[in-house]
Amino acid sequence: MKQTLLRLLPLLLLGGALSSNVQAATATLSSQEVKQYQRLDFSFDLVAEWRSPYDSDDISVDLAITTPSGRQLVLPAYFVAGASHEKSSWHATLAPKEAGDYQYKVVVQDDGKPLRADIAGRFTVGKGPGKGFLRVRDPWLLQFDNGELFRGVGENLAWENRDTDDSKFFKSLHEDRRFSYDQMLEKLAKHGGNFARVWMIYWNLPLDWQWVDNNARYQPSSSRFNESGIRRMDELLRIAEAQGVYLMVAMDSHVGLMETGWEHSSYNRKNGGAAATPAEFFSSPAAKKRYKDKLRFLVAKWSHSPYIAAWEFFNEVDNAVYADTANPIPDRLVTQWHREMSDYLAKIDPHGHIITTSISHREVVGLNDLPHVDINQKHIYKGLESIPDTLRQLSARHGKPFVIGEAGYEWDWKKNFDDFADGMKGDFKRQLWCGLFNPTPILPMSWWWEYFDERGLVPYFRGVQEINQRMLKASGGTLKSVAMTASGNGIRHFAVAAGTSTFIYLYNPGHTAVTTALTFSDHLPAKGAVTLYNPELQTALPFTGSLEAVELQAYQDLILILDAKP
Repeated sequence: MKQTLLRLLPLLLLGGALSSNVQAATATLSSQEVKQYQRLDFSFDLVAEWRSPYDSDDISVDLAITTPSGRQLVLPAYFVAGASHEKSSWHATLAPKEAGDYQYKVVVQDDGKPLRADIAGRFTVGKGPGKGFLRVRDPWLLQFDNGELFRGVGENLAWENRDTDDSKFFKSLHEDRRFSYDQMLEKLAKHGGNFARVWMIYWNLPLDWQWVDNNARYQPSSSRFNESGIRRMDELLRIAEAQGVYLMVAMDSHVGLMETGWEHSSYNRKNGGAAATPAEFFSSPAAKKRYKDKLRFLVAKWSHSPYIAAWEFFNEVDNAVYADTANPIPDRLVTQWHREMSDYLAKIDPHGHIITTSISHREVVGLNDLPHVDINQKHIYKGLESIPDTLRQLSARHGKPFVIGEAGYEWDWKKNFDDFADGMKGDFKRQLWCGLFNPTPILPMSWWWEYFDERGLVPYFRGVQEINQRMLKASGGTLKSVAMTASGNGIRHFAVAAGTSTFIYLYNPGHTAVTTALTFSDHLPAKGAVTLYNPELQTALPFTGSLEAVELQAYQDLILILDAKP
């Protein structure tokens, strides 16, 4: 890319006197001719005084940016290398949304005192083909900045293969090196997947962990942020972009506040942190300040990527709340922590990523009603039949999308899944259809990715994505549930209106074939071509039968698409 070198003047105190502690050197932009949503890197050198360049109360460096429309953005910068009183390198990365001429300047605060930085410049952004970032549209849909509609179809790929797995039945499978992000994301994308959920924890993407365990990809670190975790996160985003897979990044897990995780946590007072207990992680001002600096680094380093679909604060925070059942962490502490952190993250992320967090199965009072948590979610195991009502009721109750971030037939890794393999596989398939035909912008994501890969289930995403794309194309931006009945013993059914088309899902849970009649109470399907789609065969054929007599074999599901076009 074209290199543009800018000379910078000394940093001055607001009063005009020359600062003896802060001086400016040079700055470089990766280009002055970038397209919308393309990456634009800012690098600059400073000579400053600090105790820690990662403590924003000590020193903070930002870019203040004026967009072509006059909007004011503040983009955090992050420390790269150097030492106090010596030349230090800083970096910031932007993916500009608007086309036109921009202005920017560097803003520095030292011990909370603002310093005037005569470091300023301009750059121009041209119109480009990028889709932009994902935003919440309604309980059913996300959309990109360019207006293109999106629903996530994918699975949990929470971590890559570990060195040693404790599974009694699937140890060698979980240790198999084919379960790396390089291979898993490529395979998911090849078969129609466009979404995955990943974890940051001490064995995977360990950004906030000096101690690592059970994964040779990572090394212990004495730095504030683990260098090996940073490198792998960089690589993961390059892989995701190459494959067109969008990520929900769980920045923490309940595991980090329990047992081994808490013993080695950088927030634990025993390790130099500010919290004596997991409860104090949520209440200590110093612990919260440390976490905000982590968020600041995440935003500065990676918020430029549209392939981060959502920041997720916690995986299953309720499991940390109830780790000590006799003395649970008060809900109010957890909810207030999420309020404070989501407000802060929304404020400092100029790219405006979606924000979420998750529970396992126990509600945390107030957590679903925070203004800057854009998507609520919970995890459902052993509860396939509850998914549709959960999505409908909780999205309506809280006025925002609801997502099933993990779903499965069984959660207990001590069991041999092969003893109930049909249940595992059936659940994997039908939870996807439960999501597609009900209000959620990200379809329920299965756990146990290695198990389903080994049993050839990944290609099943292709059919789900095919119907998803047909539904989005027909929708005109609006999907809604349609009231419908299906005669017969226990026939499961959903119907969705997408523009002038109606999509119907049917499943026969019985062990004998049935013929069902479909009746609509408040919706008249368009008269025109009717397509019959077989999810198992992933084939579509013209339907020549009657809606009053649809045949379903034992344990079969079918999709009917009623189109206004002849």
